[in-house]
Amino acid sequence: MRVSFLPLAVGCLLSAVFGQWLETTIYLPDSLGGLATPRCMTYNSTDNTVYVGGEAGDCVVAIDGATNEKIARIPTGSNVYALCYNWRNNKVYSADYHGDNVTVIDGATNTVIATVAADDGPYALCYNPQDNKVYCANLVGRNVTVIDGATNKVIATVAAGDNPWVLCYNSRDNKVYCANLETDDVTVIDGATNQVVATVHSGDHPWALCYNSQDNKVCCANHLGRNVTVIDGASDSVVATVTVGDGPQALCYNPQHNRVYCANAYGDDVAVIDGATNQLVAILTAGDLPRALGYDPQNDKVYCANYNSDDVTVIDGATGGVLFTIGVGTCPIDFCYNPVQNRIYVANNASSTVSVIRDSVQVGAGEGFTPDAKRLTPNATIVRGVLELKACGTRHTAYGAGLFDMTGRQVMELHPGANDVSRLAQGVYFVREQSAFSSQHSGQSAVGGIRLAVTKVIISK
Repeated sequence: MRVSFLPLAVGCLLSAVFGQWLETTIYLPDSLGGLATPRCMTYNSTDNTVYVGGEAGDCVVAIDGATNEKIARIPTGSNVYALCYNWRNNKVYSADYHGDNVTVIDGATNTVIATVAADDGPYALCYNPQDNKVYCANLVGRNVTVIDGATNKVIATVAAGDNPWVLCYNSRDNKVYCANLETDDVTVIDGATNQVVATVHSGDHPWALCYNSQDNKVCCANHLGRNVTVIDGASDSVVATVTVGDGPQALCYNPQHNRVYCANAYGDDVAVIDGATNQLVAILTAGDLPRALGYDPQNDKVYCANYNSDDVTVIDGATGGVLFTIGVGTCPIDFCYNPVQNRIYVANNASSTVSVIRDSVQVGAGEGFTPDAKRLTPNATIVRGVLELKACGTRHTAYGAGLFDMTGRQVMELHPGANDVSRLAQGVYFVREQSAFSSQHSGQSAVGGIRLAVTKVIISK
């Protein structure tokens, strides 16, 4: 087992509170036409690259995650409605709605390596890492195309319902879920055999899906039904229907507190559901027409893109309260998270821009810390499948540590000393440590703060 580390930003400040700020705005059109009306995003964890696709421009734009510079304009088919990343083969997939195909992009060179024929109206994508397959829901074709991640070949076409709209993956039972907008149901596909194993009736117009990894549940937001259907991941049976609000349109899962967030487009709010009990625990005020949600696992924040008010609502994952609102571009529609620089990227549909939100640590009203990964030393090392976590220093009191996968799901609790990670699947993980510290400054009494350290770990067999 080979493991490589990349230290991430660490904050060590006095009386610190975490804050977010708009770092920059990236304009997508260029002298060659570039990309207009961005609609979807994905993150390449191997090369620290953000990809943006849109409705005009017939291309995908690659953005360097370290510098925020545009580094490639990659030709695709017409109307890119979805993107997803295959970390096993370092490939990016683009669903080209009007081209009826999926463009496969090499993540290392940002060049097109294959064009895969799908069916009519490719609209949504998701990745199955266990079997290294990519799924493409074809909105008009009423089916799902299954692509081999290694060979770029179509290996199956699976019948779905009317207007397959969105996909999600159940990692525990190796299943893919496809929400069918017009038939008000969810098609369940076995990840190994590519066979339909169940069709689950949902509410009216199933619009969004997300997976609760802790309780093995799939949540389905029903846009016209004003509710969320909760599906048991093992039995594929409905275990609850939660009334949430007007026009539920997006879902997001917080694994640290086992909560599901639902953006209600016409209610201008976000419903919070307890993942264990399936009970509604809060309704949070958002902006005008909340349309997308994103989660930052490093700082335990949920972001809500408000399409009509051109801003993002930031929600504290621990307290469940709204922290503040950040103005972005016109009509924000999608998010992408960069864990290396701890940035949230926002695709602004009507202004053809990407807003970059940076999470920082603030002292009072001013910035007190500039992250510099080069100064950091990894606190975790792995030899022969054993992760060795150093104990905190004498000035630190540990809050805890955990190992998280790329979805933000905690896969292990870590403790100082030896931790056996030999049974984990290969891929990208993050060691997240949080501790309190005290410090003595000249002329001041001893004061305390927060130390948050995140180390990227790449495990390969």
